[in-house]
Amino acid sequence: MPLPFFTDSTFKFLEQLNANNNRPWFNEHKPDYEQFIRSPALDFINAMQPHLESLSPHFTAVAKKTGGSLMRIYRDARFSKNKTPYKTNIGIQFRHLAGKDIHAPGFYVHISPNECFIAAGIWRPSSKPLSQIREMISDNPRAWKRITTDPDFKRFFTFSGDVLKTYPRGYAKDHPMIDDLRRKDFIAIHPISQTDILDPNFLATVYQRYQVASDLMDYLCNALELPY
Repeated sequence: MPLPFFTDSTFKFLEQLNANNNRPWFNEHKPDYEQFIRSPALDFINAMQPHLESLSPHFTAVAKKTGGSLMRIYRDARFSKNKTPYKTNIGIQFRHLAGKDIHAPGFYVHISPNECFIAAGIWRPSSKPLSQIREMISDNPRAWKRITTDPDFKRFFTFSGDVLKTYPRGYAKDHPMIDDLRRKDFIAIHPISQTDILDPNFLATVYQRYQVASDLMDYLCNALELPY
């Protein structure tokens, strides 16, 4: 049986960071960050690469300390009231090759003491890709319904994110697909537990869930004229 990537020490470090979210504490405990957070996350990303490639050769699993699939631990607090310098979660995103940031289509893993989940889709797309996705749903509702009402998809995933309070410009408020057209985010979330994270078969679980979400990702890429 394979060894787990993450351990109880992973969650213990994140809890301690949450209680001591300051640079002196982090600098003192940086070896723990390397041992319990960054190193296992990079190992997980590296192990995920061939599985991701089997789903689509156009999504990247890059095991680099910076600029790869592991998201930065440092928060951008410039426009936030929360000025704490560090994120208290592990964020891993496998982005489309065409994307340069988190707003690109991607598969995602989120690990924190308070919430763990697997996700697939696109978060907060800019105006043009958002319009393309809405147009695709409006023009091809049957395929969208087939994907989102699939029993396996519904068993594991639910959509999350912001929606418009009214309805998007150019669409009638009684459009048959209005509930989906109102979305600002097209992210499907599958909640998981700390037990799932610590399981030696966690990699297989993530891959299986990504397989379930594969048709959704194909649909979104098609809407954005990207290869899948």
